[in-house]
Amino acid sequence: MPAMEIREMEPSDWHTVSKIYQEGIDTGFATFEKSIPSYEAWDRAHMKSCRFVANDNGQILGWAALSPVSSRCVYGGVAEVSIYVGKNQRGRGVGKVLMERLISESERQGLWTLQSGIFPENTASIKLHGMVGFRYIGKRERVGRLDGVWKDNLLFERRSKVVGID
Repeated sequence: MPAMEIREMEPSDWHTVSKIYQEGIDTGFATFEKSIPSYEAWDRAHMKSCRFVANDNGQILGWAALSPVSSRCVYGGVAEVSIYVGKNQRGRGVGKVLMERLISESERQGLWTLQSGIFPENTASIKLHGMVGFRYIGKRERVGRLDGVWKDNLLFERRSKVVGID
C-alpha cells in the first residue's frame, strides 16, 4: 500500500479530483455520468462534510465523498457513497483507506446508513464494499441506459453500529 494521508478535500483539489473522476467514467462501469460536472454543480450535489482525498507527497491518489439520498428529513442520516481511485493506483489499498475514513467521519456526523449503487461489472468496488461492512441488498434491473445499453445496478448498504441503534 502506498504511504498516504487522508485529508479533507479542498476546492483547489478539483482539477485532479475531476481527472480521477474522468478515469472512472472512462471505464464504462463506474457511473452513469458521461461527463464531469463543473465544480459548482458537483459541490451542490455533495454534502459539505465527508469529502476526502488520499494524498501521497502532494499527489492525489483517489477521492471519496457523500451525497444526500433525499431532501426529506426522515432520510437525513442516509447518504450515497462516491469513491474513485486513480487508474494507476487501483488495487493498492487506496480505496479501503478512503472508505474507512469516510465511514468513521460519516458516523461522527450522525449518519446511520451509507449506500452505494454499483454496476455488476465493477468487481473491485463490490469487493471493497464487502471488506468494509457493506451488505448486498438487491438489484435494480435495467435501471438506466449508458451509451444505449440498459444497465443493472447492485445496491449495497452499511448500517452504523454506533449511530441510530436505539
